[in-house]
Amino acid sequence: MDRALKTAATGMYAQQLNVDAIANNLANVNTTSFKSTRVEFQDLMYQTIRATGVPDQLGTYGTQELQVGDGTVPSSTTRNFSQGDLTPTQNQLDFGIQGDGFFEIRMPDGTEAYTRDGSFKISANGNLVTSNGNLVEPGITIPENTTSLSVGPDGTVQATVSGQTNPVTLGQLQLAKFINPDGLQALGNNLYQETVTSGTPILGNANTTGFGTVQQGYLEASNVSIVNQMVKMIEAERAYELNSKAVQTANSMMQIANNLVQ
Repeated sequence: MDRALKTAATGMYAQQLNVDAIANNLANVNTTSFKSTRVEFQDLMYQTIRATGVPDQLGTYGTQELQVGDGTVPSSTTRNFSQGDLTPTQNQLDFGIQGDGFFEIRMPDGTEAYTRDGSFKISANGNLVTSNGNLVEPGITIPENTTSLSVGPDGTVQATVSGQTNPVTLGQLQLAKFINPDGLQALGNNLYQETVTSGTPILGNANTTGFGTVQQGYLEASNVSIVNQMVKMIEAERAYELNSKAVQTANSMMQIANNLVQ
């Protein structure tokens, strides 16, 4: 009975984590470029009550092991990096990525971070930055007398400057991709960081082989499916209820056994 209580408890904890992940997905349904996550689980070690090749009380050899599992344990979280819809914003500083790749961001401590959120701003120094003021790499400085800004599918940034007929090329935004994007560490603020499991970033120009294109005036929406998450939430709730029912049943059986002894 004690095993049943512990096993059911692991199931309840697993479903609680499952609901936590679902709640986070639903909370970020309107977050720019958010990628949904799911918790993955593995079964725990098994207790072998009778191994194969060992005779029972009647001298009969079983052909299969008699095992009882000890429940489940969370193993990892997996992020779904599928493309979100590109939504028009009519803002010349909004850049959406259609396809593979991340914008490269310089953090205050000098390290690199990566994002698909292209809702950029202009700092007091004229630098292209994120909403939190982090520099977009490679550095793009916008002249003070710029009247309009244009970004091509390959990330080339051009400015129309007051008093000049031809647009001025300010630089080109590079994209980064990873051999294992699931290994990236989420930092919050729509940022990701390289890890050992993600591999080192592969840098390249947008609109080239293996990289997506940059779409000015668009932002990538969250890829969370509300219907899918609601179905998962109902499944998690039912599983939690069943595990709690197993706890109640095991506890009731223990009480019956104790009454027999008395």
